[in-house]
Amino acid sequence: MSRQGLLSRYWNTIQSTLFPIMREELGVPTEKHYEVIATLEVARIEEAVERQVGGEVGRPRADRRAIARAFVAKVVLNLSTTRQLLDRLLVDAPLRRICGWERRNELPSESVFSRAFAEFATSELPQRVHASLIERTLKDSIVGHVSRDSTEIEAREKPTPKEQPNQEPRPAAKRGRPKKGEERPPKEPTRLERQQAMTLEQMLGDLPQACDVGSKRNSKGYAETWIGYKLHLDVADGCIPISCILTSASVHDSQVAIPLATITQGRVTSLYHLMDAAYDAPEIREHLRSLGHVPIIDINPRRNSVLKEELLAEKRRLALINLPTPEQVRFRERTTVERANSRLKDDFGGRTVRTRGHAKVFCHLMFGILALTAQQILNLVR
Repeated sequence: MSRQGLLSRYWNTIQSTLFPIMREELGVPTEKHYEVIATLEVARIEEAVERQVGGEVGRPRADRRAIARAFVAKVVLNLSTTRQLLDRLLVDAPLRRICGWERRNELPSESVFSRAFAEFATSELPQRVHASLIERTLKDSIVGHVSRDSTEIEAREKPTPKEQPNQEPRPAAKRGRPKKGEERPPKEPTRLERQQAMTLEQMLGDLPQACDVGSKRNSKGYAETWIGYKLHLDVADGCIPISCILTSASVHDSQVAIPLATITQGRVTSLYHLMDAAYDAPEIREHLRSLGHVPIIDINPRRNSVLKEELLAEKRRLALINLPTPEQVRFRERTTVERANSRLKDDFGGRTVRTRGHAKVFCHLMFGILALTAQQILNLVR
């Protein structure tokens, strides 16, 4: 079945079957309830949570499936804390039944929610569900443009001090050309050069993940700093997140381009990869071409002065007949990743990170990414 047919079947089932049943069960749900219902139906997060098995010693564990659904509802409703989610579940009977609890006294305590969240972070539950959702809906489709960018994630924790290597400092490199017969030690390979011969697991393990201080220049040219992390996103046409990686805030965007492209390559078939000047490196271009993609990267004049002059000459030639270059036309699609970053922060909890540690912060963000992906997929058939 084609992607459009599969998505249409999802939406028709939700509209014609699920919504009427929920109206009979819950009365008259609000628009936000319908949004939660549709998101949960598309994401199907409960299918990735193991069923509880009887016979355990002690008090039975709280239903992890209902808690997982509640965490998805939390990001859809844009609630900041677990306490706010519990308060909402206590007074909102339709939401409580949507998540899987019939009565108020069935709701777990806040500490149980916290333990369940730690389990979801360790098992990478939202990451696995998001990958499954992309495979289910976009695996057999051709994605025209994949837009790549990063966004800062502020965290409420202290930056981790950088470890000082316990090795003797290398002698300072001599300036100028080497003398005849003089041998100088070779330069250490950069991370981009090392990634050419690494597997995906090795590349991800080589990226720093601890909380630290990040800095970048805003649109007005002023430096901005923050303490926390940096989320790197690949977004397809339609503002659908395909893959994402969370690193330390100080990691440069270009260091994550090759791992992201490798993850995206395993999930969808894409044609063009759109990136800004931060990704202007020959290693990234060569890797994308080796995967069969066409890289369209904004020129960094400090690295590619010759290529910049050639591009300017082509623009001047086309300006005489008032035509933009084909790359310029395609590069306009890169706004999808900026809109995805904005929606994640404004509508799906990206600005309200209350957890600490890489695993938990990534889990919190991935619940938002999962909800955003489900809603954008539904928008294709509405």
